[in-house]
Amino acid sequence: QVQLVESGGGLVQAGGSLRLSCAASGRTFSNYAMGWFRQAPGKEREFVAAISRSGGRTSYSDSVKGRFTISRDNAKNTVYLEMNSLKPEDTAGYYCATDTRAALLWWETPTRTNDYDYWGQGTQVTVSS
Repeated sequence: QVQLVESGGGLVQAGGSLRLSCAASGRTFSNYAMGWFRQAPGKEREFVAAISRSGGRTSYSDSVKGRFTISRDNAKNTVYLEMNSLKPEDTAGYYCATDTRAALLWWETPTRTNDYDYWGQGTQVTVSS
């Protein structure tokens, strides 16, 4: 079992910044790729960013590329999402997730919702115009 707890969400004006954190426990954190997803009301959950086990590889959705940065601190069992130049369309619940597949290669950064098997409870980000 893996437990994931997100924090750092809130209300921010357009153009502002937020930093989300996701603390993991229960298994060896550095063995697994991590991802951030988001879901707005009435919409499907969508991929935001992913980071490989070592942190050496990252992937981003086109909608956040250049504005968001994913990182991890394996010593603290924590993954972060730094969000800059926020837009009202970034408003959503943000969820971190972990992909614990044994076959996952060290450099892979999964982008599909179904690749991930453990999820946090989410943290709300609201961007006002």
